[in-house]
Amino acid sequence: MNNNNNTLLIANQWQLERQLGSGSFGDVYRALNIQTGEYVAIKLEANNSYSHQLAFEAKLYKLMKGIQGIPKLFWFGEEGEYKCLVIELLGPSIEDLFNLCQRQFSLKTILMLVDQMILRIECFHRKFYLHRDIKPDNFLVGINKDSTKIFLIDFGLAKKFYDHRLHKHISYKEGKSLTGTPRYVSISTHLGIEQSRRDDMEALAYVLIYFNRGTLPWQGIKAINKRQKYEKICELKMSITITNLCAGFSPEFAMYLNYCRRLYYTDEPDYFYIRQIFRNLSFRLNYQYDSIFDWILSKNSISTNLS
Repeated sequence: MNNNNNTLLIANQWQLERQLGSGSFGDVYRALNIQTGEYVAIKLEANNSYSHQLAFEAKLYKLMKGIQGIPKLFWFGEEGEYKCLVIELLGPSIEDLFNLCQRQFSLKTILMLVDQMILRIECFHRKFYLHRDIKPDNFLVGINKDSTKIFLIDFGLAKKFYDHRLHKHISYKEGKSLTGTPRYVSISTHLGIEQSRRDDMEALAYVLIYFNRGTLPWQGIKAINKRQKYEKICELKMSITITNLCAGFSPEFAMYLNYCRRLYYTDEPDYFYIRQIFRNLSFRLNYQYDSIFDWILSKNSISTNLS
């Protein structure tokens, strides 16, 4: 990375601007392409980092190239003390937009979201990888012409589940440490079972329930340490009935969670069937998939009030 007049330049092409966020595996910045005037997102990881997460993510971005709803990879390489991943700049996360909408989404918005979210996870699985961190923060909306398209990001915890040359699924194992975000991970993941496709799908079920309820019953649990906290979350996920968890909203959400929990370890989820459950609900309620999400209406009402 060159330090020239206090501007940080990546590969003599992208000038770093403001920081967008940071995670356990590096920092994300907005950057300007000084040749084209276009903005990108750049993820930086220190060369001395033990994780080598970014090289793995770059490999997955290359593998997923051309798939709708996966950000484009522009460049991966080293600049000074950093590894740099240059990808398409996206808009806010669904978690940010949920907060913008006072933590309430209409059923129509949830149904339009789930339709795209299932497609993204299915495409990921078709490339023989699990995401393993399905949560609202890892789904972002695009910008400009893609502002109604949902993107799946952050592949740092992804794992290959199937060797297509050997036609072999990874083996069932127990005693695994928890990978993912405890609020959304499946019960099997809490119990230390090796993750498979069913676990990404169950995590999505909790995301949808979260959108319906505004919060999940196991949020805000107090414990003396992380391990005890995760155990308490698991106990609550196991003890609360699906009927109670999904009380007050359309039965399709309970149907979906039931379906996920009945899947066997190596089962391929029936993505089409799941999308159809929710599409049929939309049809019955006469909703149009017109991409007019709650946050778009919210922005319109904000701008109307200001004018």
